[in-house]
Amino acid sequence: MQAPEATRLVLPTPAQMGQIDAAAARSVPVSVLMENAGRAVARAIRQHMRPCRVLVLCGPGNNGGDGYVAARRLAEQGWPVSVAALAAPRPGGDEAAAAARWRGPVVPFTPQSAAAFDLVVDAVFGAGLSRDVAPDVVAVLAAARRIVAIDMPSGVDGATGGVRGGAAQAGMTVTFCRLKPGHLLLPGRTLCGHVVLADIGIPESVIGGVAIRTWRNEPGLWRTPPCTVNSYKYSRGVVSICGGREMPGAARLSAAGARAAGAGLVRLAVGDSAEVYRMTAPAGLIVDSDPLETLLEDRRRHVWVCGPGLSVAEVAAVFPALVAAGRAVIADAGAFSMAAGHPERLKGAAIITPHIGEFSRVFGKPGADRVQAARSAAACTGAVTVLKGPDTIIAAPDGRVAINEHATPMLGTAGSGDTLTGIIAAMLAAGMPVWEAACAGVWLHGDAALHAGQWPLAEDFDRHIGTARHRAEGLAKKVFG
Repeated sequence: MQAPEATRLVLPTPAQMGQIDAAAARSVPVSVLMENAGRAVARAIRQHMRPCRVLVLCGPGNNGGDGYVAARRLAEQGWPVSVAALAAPRPGGDEAAAAARWRGPVVPFTPQSAAAFDLVVDAVFGAGLSRDVAPDVVAVLAAARRIVAIDMPSGVDGATGGVRGGAAQAGMTVTFCRLKPGHLLLPGRTLCGHVVLADIGIPESVIGGVAIRTWRNEPGLWRTPPCTVNSYKYSRGVVSICGGREMPGAARLSAAGARAAGAGLVRLAVGDSAEVYRMTAPAGLIVDSDPLETLLEDRRRHVWVCGPGLSVAEVAAVFPALVAAGRAVIADAGAFSMAAGHPERLKGAAIITPHIGEFSRVFGKPGADRVQAARSAAACTGAVTVLKGPDTIIAAPDGRVAINEHATPMLGTAGSGDTLTGIIAAMLAAGMPVWEAACAGVWLHGDAALHAGQWPLAEDFDRHIGTARHRAEGLAKKVFG
């Protein structure tokens, strides 16, 4: 279920933002939107910084027009401001009108000028960059001591977060209406610094009229199933996990994640390795030694995790049987070794969870546009694709994408991904739709890690998942009611 308020989480691409701007201009003049944007930039600078000498670098387009307004607004507040123009605005346009209202100093667009000021406002290009930034522009921005970017640091692709030609580090970025994918995707996310999102008067109805298929991953985009007075272990869901002979720890971590995330019952299917698992299995975790075909007779066991700790041979023996039985399979780890160079072998999975190395082995390197690569993988396999990383991308076969920044580098430790598969499995077993279950699992995993203290081990994360779910339920309640 997705609330109408989830539109606040949409991430329009620069092209879609152009559609929004064009539609908004039919009811709100561009000159008004430009004035509001420049005022918002000046306000953010005044709120976060002390008065200092400011140079505003203006490009020839709308981004430059916003810069001229910001310069004028700061000067009206007594700040010493100068402007340097990369090129003159197009005659007759709103940006030219904004430039004409600037009466202050104009200096050359050079590295020497940028270096002479305390603060440089980057109003050169913005998010809609369609080509590499020229070296002379890169050199000017590189000479700045401190930068505030308007919309997006020049050189950062607003759609992919990639750098085109070069980009300087901004201390703050002021953007408008909605965040763009490049504000969340690396390296753009780090280059933006502190991001301020400003309302400049674009009607909400205009945003809703554009078919945006990318969202920021937060509660409100999804809601975890509530635990009510009528809940019991089978209504909360059964998670089954295939355990391997040589690496039993991976399956146990996945099981711990599933149990901590609220699964009603978690079972390990381990065949003739049962004694090894039973020696270390905690109370409440069931270890099954029966053959897989016998276990599949229980229709309540719909959700299965296949891959953590499994060899290629073990995955090859188990995965096809699970798919043939119509089970919802979350494929991870060993499943990608089994499917290396053969993505069709993953067809039938409900969710796949590769990190970048595993993704590359199966699908090839994703290239600059990882969102599109994840979408293509999802369309190819028919599985929701969780491309794990510091900016995890969750892509559905129908084209929906969520980008997750709610995480920490502390997740980069062995076993962390096994815990994630268990959390996602618990969400799926509880009845969440597949894409939403993957989105929720990624957020809960990241939230648990954020609260797990300094340098946690993968074994530490499950102790914080229940509290993470409670936080998610509280945030979602504000949206869904």
